[in-house]
Amino acid sequence: MIFVYVLYSKEFDRLYIGMTNNLERRFVEHNTGKNKSTKAYLPWVKIHKESFETRMEARKREKYLKTYRGRMFIRKNYLCNI
Repeated sequence: MIFVYVLYSKEFDRLYIGMTNNLERRFVEHNTGKNKSTKAYLPWVKIHKESFETRMEARKREKYLKTYRGRMFIRKNYLCNI
């Protein structure tokens, strides 16, 4: 199972979109500063996740979420309560 996930840094109003096969481990890595691209924007909260059977399906969804339309979809549907 491959997960596509979205993290949000409320303090910096930043989104991070990624893909992994171990969501909990990856989330800990982001919040302990082990990821270079998310280290400066701690702390992160999980706001969305999706699961896929294949890496190719997950990658396709991750690429969409990283587009302007994908980010607007996330902001409209998941950040209204934060």
